Amino acid sequence: MAEPTHIDIESLELIGTWPVDHVAAAVVVPDGRVATAGPVDKRFVLASVTKPLFAYACLIAIEEGTLTLDDADDEGVTVRHLLAHTSGLPFDDDGTPVALERRRVYSNVGFDRLGRRLAAASGFRPDEYLTAAVFEPLGMTSSSLEGSPAHAGVSTVSDLIRFIAELRSPTLVAPATLAEAISPQWPDLAGVVPGFGRHEPCPWGLGFELRGDKSPHWTGRDNSPATFGHFGAAGTFLWVDPAAEVAAVALTDRRFGPWAATNWPLFADALLGEARPAPA
Repeated sequence: MAEPTHIDIESLELIGTWPVDHVAAAVVVPDGRVATAGPVDKRFVLASVTKPLFAYACLIAIEEGTLTLDDADDEGVTVRHLLAHTSGLPFDDDGTPVALERRRVYSNVGFDRLGRRLAAASGFRPDEYLTAAVFEPLGMTSSSLEGSPAHAGVSTVSDLIRFIAELRSPTLVAPATLAEAISPQWPDLAGVVPGFGRHEPCPWGLGFELRGDKSPHWTGRDNSPATFGHFGAAGTFLWVDPAAEVAAVALTDRRFGPWAATNWPLFADALLGEARPAPA
């Protein structure tokens, strides 16, 4: 991957007002140029921003024939169910399962099961497969999976800029595969976005949350419904808005809370207003 051309984006100065000890961020504008702020080579815990990275490894495994998207296990659960949080598996091991395809239940348990299925099919641990399939080909040399494929990723803004470039113009999967992954799966299901409440519907793709018409939300009011990405409880987020052709990532060392729910949407709207090309 060619090194991006860097530019100045004034809105990135907003991260300096966030009540965190350390923060790094980047925005990618329509022509592919990148603006950054903060220690972009510092490794941060990703929490659930791990999920889209591991989901991408699963998409690669599906294209290679290692996994199949719609073959069910003995309980009727498919890889598609696990990626789209429609398996009915609970958030964590203490939760109570619900019926398959009944509602969108955001599930770390489901991603852990996905990791076991990939390991059984490939013969490689989830961290080994993710490294070989995604991190190494994209040059994400500071990224690693250090446990659960649901939440144990560690990375840098510099590395995640490379992942954003892949999401904007895929090279590791076919464009049609990525298009499916960022399309609503079971689009009418209601569900809860952690920290932002119940939404009906609650659209989700294959490992990527979809913005849709959710409100409140961790992206901005001006983000298009097609925006996809993820945020993490470690105070991290990554989103791509294909309509605006703008993407952003921010990593912090403060746990998600009201500070993030307030500041992240304002940041997104400021970036979108500055990074979009002026109308002709």
